[in-house]
Amino acid sequence: MRNADPVVGIVCDRKKVGDHAFHMVGEKYIDAIREGSRALPLLIPVLTPPLPPQAILGLVDGLLFTGSTSNVSPQWYSGPPARRHTLLDEARDATAIPLLRAAEAEGVPTLCICRGFQELNVAFGGTLHQHLHEVLGFTDHRAGEGKSALEEQYGPAHEVRIAPGGMFEELLPEFGPNGRFEVNSLHGQGIDRLARRLRVEAEAPDGTIEAVSMDDARGFLLGVQWHPEWRQAGNPVSRAIFSAFGNAIHQAKAEP
Repeated sequence: MRNADPVVGIVCDRKKVGDHAFHMVGEKYIDAIREGSRALPLLIPVLTPPLPPQAILGLVDGLLFTGSTSNVSPQWYSGPPARRHTLLDEARDATAIPLLRAAEAEGVPTLCICRGFQELNVAFGGTLHQHLHEVLGFTDHRAGEGKSALEEQYGPAHEVRIAPGGMFEELLPEFGPNGRFEVNSLHGQGIDRLARRLRVEAEAPDGTIEAVSMDDARGFLLGVQWHPEWRQAGNPVSRAIFSAFGNAIHQAKAEP
């Protein structure tokens, strides 16, 4: 018998701890789903070969694709080879990207954060800047030198501007058209070419795409480049994001 609460599958990272491989998800994401979206978190391992997307979709009511210290492998978007010592997670790529496509096709509510935001763009045909701070016209969106405390790393870094007529305008009516709010920033990669089916929901002052949605998505689909999961209960924008995602998965579970 299925649990009474909706289930959100959270795609893991594959990391080595000593000589052993572990499948991991940061506790902040788990807490945000349980508390902010009122759902049961279920961790999805990234095995080789990957679990079939349809097998995963049969167990969940929604999906969360989290941030990570690793980068999406450029082989998925025909980019130049990653530099030496770049941390990749090809096991996660092989699970996450096909799963994103299958979830959209089935209308499964999906929220994508940081690396997940980049996976979303790649999954639907977009490309990435591998080193955004080195691209002319863009500022450095990484956490910054000397920021060791989590409070500093996840503190407000820059504004984003809401694009008119999109999902954010509906989720955040208090900000109004072209409204602005501050976000944290801990990413080295960024969107280069936007996937054709995605629409921009918010941009940073330097033009970096910070949030996307999909007009013709079959279910809730939102991606953000920043980290709304960090102390989400204390931030009105973060609360709105996880609440909207929670509403979507509760509705999806209630549908026959």
